[in-house]
Amino acid sequence: MAPGTEQGPVLIGLTGQYCAGKNYVATLLEARGIPVLDVDKLGHLALEQEKTAITTRFGTGILTADGRIDRKALGALVFGKAQDLADLEAIVHPRANQLTEAWILNQGDKKAVAINAALLHRSVVFPKLRCIILVQASLVTRLIRAKKRDKLPLIALLKRFKSQHQFTAQYFQGNADTYIVKNRGVLGICARWHRHQVERRIDAILQREGIGH
Repeated sequence: MAPGTEQGPVLIGLTGQYCAGKNYVATLLEARGIPVLDVDKLGHLALEQEKTAITTRFGTGILTADGRIDRKALGALVFGKAQDLADLEAIVHPRANQLTEAWILNQGDKKAVAINAALLHRSVVFPKLRCIILVQASLVTRLIRAKKRDKLPLIALLKRFKSQHQFTAQYFQGNADTYIVKNRGVLGICARWHRHQVERRIDAILQREGIGH
């Protein structure tokens, strides 16, 4: 599919393990004129739109005082419970897919757009992706980021990491070109050099796919 045709924009997939730093890469794509859809945030909207179905299945105990879905409470309720998680996904994912497709249609004549999703392989767009940018960082780096951002106990963080132990392989099994981007997130004197390296990597990927400037 050529960029900018009547068939729609080139679709770029953006994903990475928990706290790998994919949102930073998303800002780099946006700085290059590529709109980025944050599917994880879109999922929040999908939760609210499917609130009736969710509370019917899981009860009203997962609501906040003002009647919204308490995402942390819901996540804790289904974590590690295969059937509960499957039931929740069966409610939320179809709505999230509808919202994703609507967002793409609303991008007009954009040459390329990016779909930023932790569960990219489950998105409706997955078979349509031109390429996938897979963001990686070391376990230690991700652990430091997760502890700082989410302030969860170490055991809880390690369980999340363990749940993604087969994360990478699924992105090399399709037809889309898959590119690894190392986001080490170093500090101090090396930080500027590292950011420059990540930017050069993103530019090289876009050029190779024919969607660079």
